[in-house]
Amino acid sequence: MDADTLLLPFRFGFMQNAFLICIIVSVPTALLSCFLVMKGWALMGDAVSHAVLPGIVIAYIFGFPLLIGAFAAGMVCAIATGYLAGNSRVKQDTVMGVVFSGMFGIGIVLYVSIDTNAHLDHILFGNMLGVNREDLLTAGSIALVVSGALILKWKDLVLHSFDAAQAQASGLPVNLLHYGLLAALSLTIVATLSAAGLILAIGLLIAPGAIAFLLVRRFSAMLWVSVLVCMACMLAGTYASFFLDSASAPTIVLILTAVFIVAFIWRQIVTRRNSLRRVEAADTAVQ
Repeated sequence: MDADTLLLPFRFGFMQNAFLICIIVSVPTALLSCFLVMKGWALMGDAVSHAVLPGIVIAYIFGFPLLIGAFAAGMVCAIATGYLAGNSRVKQDTVMGVVFSGMFGIGIVLYVSIDTNAHLDHILFGNMLGVNREDLLTAGSIALVVSGALILKWKDLVLHSFDAAQAQASGLPVNLLHYGLLAALSLTIVATLSAAGLILAIGLLIAPGAIAFLLVRRFSAMLWVSVLVCMACMLAGTYASFFLDSASAPTIVLILTAVFIVAFIWRQIVTRRNSLRRVEAADTAVQ
């Protein structure tokens, strides 16, 4: 394959926009994935990503901006999940499953009941090759706000993720951090709508943090490693999809999954090697 063929994707405007949206979206999703992984909120990201569908449809019916409807629905799902889990005997993961599946079902029913030219596939799986200037500006604005807030408050959020009681005893605004993280999650999903869609957004919100967790041991390093991994996988997936004639978002998620498997195997090898070294050192000390 010659150089002209390799550079061919960069000559098309729709591919240039796709690469730009990858760079923009990768930063907030990767940063947020670190906190979701450490806090054990993987299902929360899944729940919110599915629950925004009825908000999108309702916003379309009443002529509101779709992003406002998506954000409102995401916050309703997050708050309802927290309230039901805190005021019942049902565990949080069970409540999440009931709430997000119910809201997703409502969204599907509303969607099929209206006459619209919007494709459900684009909402569910994204339309990265159809990203326009408005999508880039919207995603860029949201990414700037969410990334800035996470970077400024990352130490407080880390303490809140590990031990909420200790964070409250330290004088941190626990409720503000809790709902601020939920708001950041909803906003980030809104930013990824045009790129990855609702269903595949969960891959961007979990895989980068999980990969970084396997590769490094310090949370500060975990943040920037996750961003690099997410950005590289998104760009590689978009680039590969051009030649494979495949959808960009699923290709990206497949690459993220492959990288996670490689990182998992590497961590297992390193852990086993370190264990053998400790056993050998103990034997030497005994002798």
